[in-house]
Amino acid sequence: MPLTPTTAPTGEEPRSRTGDDACPGALRLHRADDGFLARVRLPGGLLTADQAEELALVAEALGDGALDVTSRGNVQVRGLGSGCGAELAERLRSAGLLPSDTHERVRNVALSPLSGLDGAGRADVTAWVRELDGLLCGTPAAAGLSGRFLLAVDDGRGDVATLGADVTLIAEPDGRALLRVGSDPAAGRAPGAPAPQRPTGARADTSPAAPPGEGAAGSAAACGGANPSPALRVPADAAPRAALLTALAFAAASRDSGAKAWRVWELPAGQALTESRVRAALARAGIDAEAVPAREATTGHTGVGTPQTAPLDAGPALGLVPAPGGGRAALSVAAPLGRLSLAQWRLLVATARAGRGEMRVTPWRGVVVPGLATADARHWWGVLAEAGLVTDAASAWHGVGACTGRPGCAKSLADVRADAAGALAATTPSPTEPTPADRRPERRLPVYWSGCERRCGHPRGRWVDVLAGADGYRISIEGTERTAARQVAPAPRPGGPTPGAAEAERAGTPDATNRPDAPGPTEAAAPVGPLRLAELATTVAAARRVP
Repeated sequence: MPLTPTTAPTGEEPRSRTGDDACPGALRLHRADDGFLARVRLPGGLLTADQAEELALVAEALGDGALDVTSRGNVQVRGLGSGCGAELAERLRSAGLLPSDTHERVRNVALSPLSGLDGAGRADVTAWVRELDGLLCGTPAAAGLSGRFLLAVDDGRGDVATLGADVTLIAEPDGRALLRVGSDPAAGRAPGAPAPQRPTGARADTSPAAPPGEGAAGSAAACGGANPSPALRVPADAAPRAALLTALAFAAASRDSGAKAWRVWELPAGQALTESRVRAALARAGIDAEAVPAREATTGHTGVGTPQTAPLDAGPALGLVPAPGGGRAALSVAAPLGRLSLAQWRLLVATARAGRGEMRVTPWRGVVVPGLATADARHWWGVLAEAGLVTDAASAWHGVGACTGRPGCAKSLADVRADAAGALAATTPSPTEPTPADRRPERRLPVYWSGCERRCGHPRGRWVDVLAGADGYRISIEGTERTAARQVAPAPRPGGPTPGAAEAERAGTPDATNRPDAPGPTEAAAPVGPLRLAELATTVAAARRVP
């Protein structure tokens, strides 16, 4: 089933903002078609078992009974009622999940999920995350950052260094850290570099419910390109403070320029975070910084975050992750299509209590449970696999995501989650034994199913795009100069039912297509039957393979 070439859109974010940042949080809820949505920031994805249980109680009492995992290691609760905001906030405060009302949307800190657990990183940098979060919440000026501004803390293995963060800390040997300012993940531009002209048909993901920063793993272009970004070496004990000062320098530059910049590459050229500006900000705080050649900051002696790193490969291995010394292990799993039922989430909480009472939500829409005895880890691996979590990297579900789709989103042209699940259900049998952490299956591209052209939450880098349209699904490979496309599924039947109606009826919810702002029947694709789902599954599986 060959794919025909076509021109790839860039996915570039707009450089000039005309409105306020509407990125949702725990206090600023977003109105969706299935109710209100709350995004709870979890710096580093770090949770205690008690905090995780409270999130389950919140989703059960106030939401739709499920939890969404985002690609920044945060958690979303959907289906909230219009009058539950005060109760939601109080419950999160009591659980220690809302330490600052004024800073709750800016606590966007990604962490290497296996840091300190498998001996692979250069240092355990979880303490950096906690210190950085405390500095963010304790600095009034930091509240002015956008809800989409991202900081990443990488332990030297190069995983979150690929996320296209605005500020990245990378552990280096000999008590030092690399501080890197982000470049544009869409185009590989350094901050302040001129924006190329948007090609015809290119899109901008501006959905407040799932902004580009909450998409899946970041672009390799953010790690290097024709215009490398500033990179400095700083003492490890000053690394969190250096990251905060760089973020504050961005906030000041954005304010002084009068531009509504949400990410570092959106600053006007005259206000860009150049090496000299960042060094000056650090020097005023007494932090010595050494300039790093561009080659070393991307593919040189740091050896991390290289343009060759694929987003799916960068994430933690699924299954048992042995701890140094033997006898204990972490358990790494992923949420199918980024969504967990309360039963699945509570099994993870029980697994955490069998370990050291901790969970780590990962930027690859997964969860790592550390500190388990190896025998216990094997037992819980089987329990979680039986419950439907993705527990093995060989699974066809691994690296597959989807937007909300119908009936939760009125803009969607299909129930993409149901279609994705149908296409994946019979692709591969469930594993019977955990895959060893040091053995990976064949390389594959991540896949994302989208209900409309917005592609909310889509990955960065190279990925397989499964897009619902008026005449079915369009499958293409994004993130390259050229892409391949194949149309699958029949054209809509005149006067026939629109997708979303049957799903809404089964769920006992109002039909999203009846909303005034929803797509009409002529804009939606016909329901996808079993034969077409099989064709979709075959085509997507072929497109995923990395040569």
